[in-house]
Amino acid sequence: MSSTLHELVAGERIVYGGDKVTHVGTELAAAFRPGDRLVVVHETGDLLHLPSAEHAVASAAVGAAAAAFSAMATVGDDQISQFFDHFANRLADDTVFASIAAANADDVAAALARGRATGRLALSPTMRADMIAGLRTWRDIDTVRSQLIGEVQHAQWTVQQWRDPLGVVGFVFEGRPNVFADATGVLRTGNTVVFRIGSDALGTARAIMSSAVVPALAAAGLPEAAVQLVDSAAHAAGWALFADQRLSLAVARGSGAAVAQLGAVARQHGVPASLHGTGGAWLVAAHSADTERFSLAVQHSLDRKVCNTLNVCCVVRSRAHDLEPVFRAAVHAAAAARGVEAIIHDLSLDHACLAHEWEWDTVPEVALLVVDDVAQAAEQCNRYSPHFVASLISADPAEHDEFYRSVDAPFVGDGFTRWVDGQFALSQPELGLSNWQGGRLFGRGGVLSGDSVYTVRLRATVADPHLHR
Repeated sequence: MSSTLHELVAGERIVYGGDKVTHVGTELAAAFRPGDRLVVVHETGDLLHLPSAEHAVASAAVGAAAAAFSAMATVGDDQISQFFDHFANRLADDTVFASIAAANADDVAAALARGRATGRLALSPTMRADMIAGLRTWRDIDTVRSQLIGEVQHAQWTVQQWRDPLGVVGFVFEGRPNVFADATGVLRTGNTVVFRIGSDALGTARAIMSSAVVPALAAAGLPEAAVQLVDSAAHAAGWALFADQRLSLAVARGSGAAVAQLGAVARQHGVPASLHGTGGAWLVAAHSADTERFSLAVQHSLDRKVCNTLNVCCVVRSRAHDLEPVFRAAVHAAAAARGVEAIIHDLSLDHACLAHEWEWDTVPEVALLVVDDVAQAAEQCNRYSPHFVASLISADPAEHDEFYRSVDAPFVGDGFTRWVDGQFALSQPELGLSNWQGGRLFGRGGVLSGDSVYTVRLRATVADPHLHR
């Protein structure tokens, strides 16, 4: 018979993964209270403490969003369009935006005081403009909430396939205010969303909710709970959110380790996960590489640090004498534009650091690898990269075709790596970019966007009541 967990004892054995054992630490045992929950991550043995208060706030948000999802079935597509229009207009209104900007300035100051990087946290005029443009893209896009995508006609009956809303989307992401706006795109397809944002940007998120999201939902006549913010700075709130089986999809963005842990929590609770954590692009220069094209590709791939920033550059040995200096000059030019000196790591074949993502906020950091040929570069990329972005500079079309076939990455190009972006490449704001580090994705592309969050339902129409099997 099962019973409720009321306490943990220091040193207590906990089984995980079917055949492994970990132990309760002294700190965890002391902190655990009746009503709290313990999640054992079966992939790693991590013991995650979910205080009752954090579980309650996440559960309430999911419950409200689930009720709102049912209510979304009664609203029109034009009302969803109005929501995005009102949201965009409120962000464009300087009076409304003043409170959001003030909250973001406070978040940035607090993050700096804690020694945190703020390059992605600061809500710059460019980020604001991109948020507004993204919301207006969702406003203007053809509705995809309910679409007939296939039909099979039999003699006595017909079966239709419909693309329909998925449900409640749980979203945990780092402190990037623009993602908060982009991810409301799931409403375009009739879904609802629950956010949990990193502590650095929580004040900004609260201001966006109160000043823009909630008024926009009300003005459009959408359920107020269609967009929910888990108002907690604790990591446990994110774990509690992803452990809620009422979610139809769990989306995580942030650092690789944190995202992997969140994904493990979701999967072991039966919640499908879409993870967007580890990044870092690879660029390969072939024997026939054009010098100027190569230089520009390097420089334009290092303008800022995000997931699609150049991480490892491979140069074929036959051109190392002239392309290495070009590479170094381009990297230093990118750094000079930021008023800093770059960091370049010269690595050898099979070096462990080829698998490392260079994380930087101000000073560009990148690795250089000399390879025998493009095939060896692809092999090293497949072995050590996060299976994300790969680009080849070559004048040979056949070499490009072979590179595309051999490199195991969802995004393959022939120039700078920073083109990998949903809004830039596909004219649709993105929820995240998926790598193939955990294997190729099933049934969808590497860009997760608002209109790719859907399910397929079947609807039968029987013309002959005597039909039977």
